[in-house]
Amino acid sequence: MWGIIATWRMAKEGIDKSVPILEKGGTAADAVEEAIKYVEDFPFYKSVGYGGLPNEEMEVELDAAFMDGASLSIGAVAAIKDFANPISIARSLSKYTVNNMLVGAGAEKYARKQGFERKNMLTDRAKIHYRNRVKETQEMDISPYSGHDTVGMVSVDSSGHLVAGTSTSGLFMKKAGRVGDSPIIGSGLYADSSIGAASATGLGEDLMKGVVSYEVVRLMGTGMSPQEACEKVTFDLDKKLIERRGIAGDISIVAINTDGDWGAAANIDTFSFSVATATQKNTVYTTKRVGNKMVHEEASQEWLEDYLTERMKPLEEK
Repeated sequence: MWGIIATWRMAKEGIDKSVPILEKGGTAADAVEEAIKYVEDFPFYKSVGYGGLPNEEMEVELDAAFMDGASLSIGAVAAIKDFANPISIARSLSKYTVNNMLVGAGAEKYARKQGFERKNMLTDRAKIHYRNRVKETQEMDISPYSGHDTVGMVSVDSSGHLVAGTSTSGLFMKKAGRVGDSPIIGSGLYADSSIGAASATGLGEDLMKGVVSYEVVRLMGTGMSPQEACEKVTFDLDKKLIERRGIAGDISIVAINTDGDWGAAANIDTFSFSVATATQKNTVYTTKRVGNKMVHEEASQEWLEDYLTERMKPLEEK
């Protein structure tokens, strides 16, 4: 049994590329890396990789992480600039015993020495988004922070090997050097091949308060299904944050276990995810909370097409 699940509809085409890897007995590590690379390379997804939205200084700083659930090996980069495919850089770091998380200039120096592709990740389209947002915040007195949809992905292969990966450009117009949950092991992702794996997306500052990905895997280890664990962690943290702080940021989590069973939960109305298994074709779902349960609904073809149309439509400066 193999399976792969990822946050957001934007992961669908990447998973399409990785399904043949898993069908042919390939590794979850290769499947996750290849799928995330596709998302990173697609310029119209403005929260990941090339075309990702910049920080307040109009620089694209990228975060990514990789975790091998068999060895518990980890690799991560944060606030890295001018390199394509940070997921591949993160995976390469997981092969070492130490120096597994590199940030900023140190991450860039490592990537350069290892021969990873240098690339200006700031696109003309992202510049238009930036300039429009500057005007909006000045004229409408709204928060600049918008567009923080991490691609988080977890997979189990036919050998029972579990892997998790993440990649993001983080909060739009964030402070230079800001790092959210995505590259933080335990918060943005966690994998243990004896149990399962999980990954999160949303407001990193709040996700880190619950160490959500580790907690989902821990609960699966007590016998909870991936769906039950995702729901409990999401709903409990949402409730706690509201009780303690009066507000909770976006929380969305996906998970898979060793049997290929999967789950997803969110405290927002518009969360989508993509999933494929040995018995299920690659499918995009939208999900919403009804009482104490999440209700998943397969996205229509019209919804899928509208999603891409909206993200690829021409932009004009305001």
